[in-house]
Amino acid sequence: MTLLRKPFGAHGKVHEITPASAGWRYVGFSLYRLRAGEGTAEATGGNEVILVMVEGKAHLTAAGQDWGMLGERMNVFEKTPPHCLYVPNGQDWSAVAETDCTIAVCAAPGKGGHPARRIGPEGITLTPRGKGGNTRHINNIAMENEDYCDSLLVTEVFTPAGHWSSYPSHRHDEDDFPRITYLEETYYHRLNPAQGWGVQRVYTEDGSLDETMAVKDGDVVCVPRGHHPCGAPYGFEMYYLNVMAGPRRNWRFQPDPASEWILTRDA
Repeated sequence: MTLLRKPFGAHGKVHEITPASAGWRYVGFSLYRLRAGEGTAEATGGNEVILVMVEGKAHLTAAGQDWGMLGERMNVFEKTPPHCLYVPNGQDWSAVAETDCTIAVCAAPGKGGHPARRIGPEGITLTPRGKGGNTRHINNIAMENEDYCDSLLVTEVFTPAGHWSSYPSHRHDEDDFPRITYLEETYYHRLNPAQGWGVQRVYTEDGSLDETMAVKDGDVVCVPRGHHPCGAPYGFEMYYLNVMAGPRRNWRFQPDPASEWILTRDA
């Protein structure tokens, strides 16, 4: 499995990760970069989706409704809450770009348990997490406490330059609730300035998987199992959009024993 996915263009649909292409069962992730006036449309099929307006503005229709103009921030590093739209399985959606825009399509199996609805910007608050060089800031779009979805867990994270994120290292790759849950995950990365780079390591404690990747602006990293910390070098701020899904919609993880002592120290 190739964990690091580069965009396959600069315009139109530039990412398309499906369970089949990722070699797993639950998470899908696509990304559109549209110019003003351009449009796109999809059917959700067996998946529910959350459309995240990463940047720019677009007119959205979905599930037989006109949802109007969504989007506000022109640059993701403005850090303002995102405008999002939840669309259940068995529906269609379409978008027409009002400005140049970036739209993320977060997908996972749907059960028809929730209606289409707007998510954010109301109710999404940028929240700090961690201490010192492990401090980062979170925009929770649809995590466990937000009961909008059947399967999806979606969040945005802003990591300051010189800081670490998704750290101390943790994994969620076993179906043993409430101790731990099995969740596949994608990271859509952005860097500020855009010519920068960051680091993401994906590894298991037994060493059967151990990859360290230099991530650039627009890359996606797939996390099928194991620990998955990220680092932002001095001078380059990091953003990522996380999509998680598994057999149950709960986020429970286990820390790496090698770095678990940090959690105790920082408690």
